[in-house]
Amino acid sequence: MAKNLIIYYSRKGENYVNGSVRNLSKGNTEYVAEFIQKAVGGDLFEIQTVKEYSPSYMTCIEEAKEELRKEARPELKEYLDDLSDYENIFICGPCWWGIYPMAIYSLTDRLDFSGKKVMAVVTHEGSGLGSCERDLKKHLKGDPTYGRALAVHGADAPRSESEVSEWAKTQI
Repeated sequence: MAKNLIIYYSRKGENYVNGSVRNLSKGNTEYVAEFIQKAVGGDLFEIQTVKEYSPSYMTCIEEAKEELRKEARPELKEYLDDLSDYENIFICGPCWWGIYPMAIYSLTDRLDFSGKKVMAVVTHEGSGLGSCERDLKKHLKGDPTYGRALAVHGADAPRSESEVSEWAKTQI
């Protein structure tokens, strides 16, 4: 069986959900990443920034917008050194300003994806995949192959296990 890696960035606390800001004890993307792991097995790797985003959602999205404008690569608490143990890599994150958070690229820019199959997984509140999949293809080194991307409406993420599981099983 192929070895799978599920990389994810998720925001708990204040989040935008169905038109209003709500406090979430678990981030939407974390649910989806865990559902993928449960369906196909593999290792989970949570991306965590050294400098945390503001607990205020409105301030956080402004911080994310500034990172995007500067093409920043925020420092992470931990990095992966190589992907040689893995065949299939799921890269999961929210769609902020139409793109993954820059923290995802802080990790992926350092890695060689040669010979890997990569699946973009996005949680969103209406933007769908945005340009996340296209931008990922532009940034990843090593010319990996790509599976079908998945966009999960954030408000539905805690109840998306069946959809996510079925999709994940078709990707490996």
